[in-house]
Amino acid sequence: MNKTLKISFSLKNTYRVNGILFSLKQIPLLKQLLPVTLYQVTGLKIFANVLSVLWEIISAFLGKFLYFCTMVCGVGILYRGMPESQIFLHLLLFLTVIGSFMNTHLFNPTKDKYYAIILMRMDAREYTLVNYFYSICKAVIGFIPFTILFGTDRKVPLWFCLLLPFCIAGMKLFVAAVSLWDYEKRGTGYNENKLSKYVWGCIALLLGVTYGLPALGFAMPTVVSMIAFGSCIPLGIVGIRKIYTFCDYRAVNQELLSGLTNQMDSTAKTQIVKQTTEKKISTDTSIISNRKGFEYLNELFIKRHKKILWNSTKKISYICIFLVIGILTIIFLKPEIKPDINKMVMTWLPYFVFIMYAINRGTNFTQALFMNCDHSLLTYSFYKRPAFVLRLFQIRLREIMKINAVPALVIGVGLALILFATGGTNNPLNYIILIVSILCMSMFFSIHYLTIYYLLQPYNAGTELRSGTYRIVMSATYLICFGMMQLRMPILIFGIMTIIFCVLYSIIASILVYHFAPKTFRIRT
Repeated sequence: MNKTLKISFSLKNTYRVNGILFSLKQIPLLKQLLPVTLYQVTGLKIFANVLSVLWEIISAFLGKFLYFCTMVCGVGILYRGMPESQIFLHLLLFLTVIGSFMNTHLFNPTKDKYYAIILMRMDAREYTLVNYFYSICKAVIGFIPFTILFGTDRKVPLWFCLLLPFCIAGMKLFVAAVSLWDYEKRGTGYNENKLSKYVWGCIALLLGVTYGLPALGFAMPTVVSMIAFGSCIPLGIVGIRKIYTFCDYRAVNQELLSGLTNQMDSTAKTQIVKQTTEKKISTDTSIISNRKGFEYLNELFIKRHKKILWNSTKKISYICIFLVIGILTIIFLKPEIKPDINKMVMTWLPYFVFIMYAINRGTNFTQALFMNCDHSLLTYSFYKRPAFVLRLFQIRLREIMKINAVPALVIGVGLALILFATGGTNNPLNYIILIVSILCMSMFFSIHYLTIYYLLQPYNAGTELRSGTYRIVMSATYLICFGMMQLRMPILIFGIMTIIFCVLYSIIASILVYHFAPKTFRIRT
């Protein structure tokens, strides 16, 4: 077991280190300084190893911290008037049930499993058990400080806060065991990355129970939640026994990893991605355009890629409409919550920066552009002339802004309606600023993603992401947007700041694209 654990760590660490070194090589400022024999430099390999070990430690805690800050305690503060311990345990209980199916650890097809079990032919049972129990121990250790920190702050007894991580692990163990029993019965494995529509339906129902019931004034009594959590420990013990005695892990992993058999073959992987994308592209020969030049090219692209570009936007818009109607219904049924909701709408506008970041379709749009258009046209020199680059940039920006503006408009108008329904505001300008600022946030992310695409163009000829700088910029964008969730500011002040920033950013982006994109907008090697 110890030998298997060491090999597993060594394998995982090796491809992490290689990934870090490769990313460093893609950063323009470092690219010229780093030697060609980068992977042979001892100092850099030690540095990458240190980063890899640090990430292994940080990853045990960071995800749990964000989980409690957002999904448990962040949402929990909305349910005022109910005991904090009751809300805390109610949310944590149902989210744990959902997480047990969506994050099993045992049925997650990963690269290290593929390398070890398929390529290196390691003992599948021993490798699976060692790594699974390591991940469970890591989860328990990662949860302990935050169940104590957030639980005791919400009046949950300290002894139960210490017990909670083991209860969460017990539920995960039991769900994994049930999946193994199901495999023995039906002969079909479980894959947490390919959940069936029935599982998604159950998850949606559980999310409704998790967040919907407290909004209606009902939550699981504290004692009931504690009993439910406590029962997970004996269930976990039963799960351990099944997981340990199960013998057919090679068959389970072979089925689980069948989709990764082309993992080492980038050409095959690219073909699969292209084939999947091509199925969504319209082949209707009646699609035409009466426009000229780049407008003609763009209109044909938009019409033929309508499913890729617009379907997810429509779904997001429908979900937003449903949520707005749900909140307005709750306000009508429980008028006493109007002051709290009104105060939130008036000061929580920065929170929506992260929401607009999450629903923005910029990445999908730019990926579709490269894979089905720029991938071929970038081989022509005329396509990279400054005037042509800027012209096409402006046309594409208009289109992506249309796509992102639909859910943004729904959210902006919805917030204005919620503000009006909860008592309104003394300054009518707040309604206008609220709608316009949400649209400007959407506009900013549209500009941002397209600008970064033109300035860094991260894809190679095989449509693989090859830019370390691109990853850094995207990570920085995420961190800044997440930080905005902690900011509280009046609508008028933050809204005007957002509008001004968006206008300035659009001007700067156009200048940068005009001057630098002809050199940077190329197929990466």
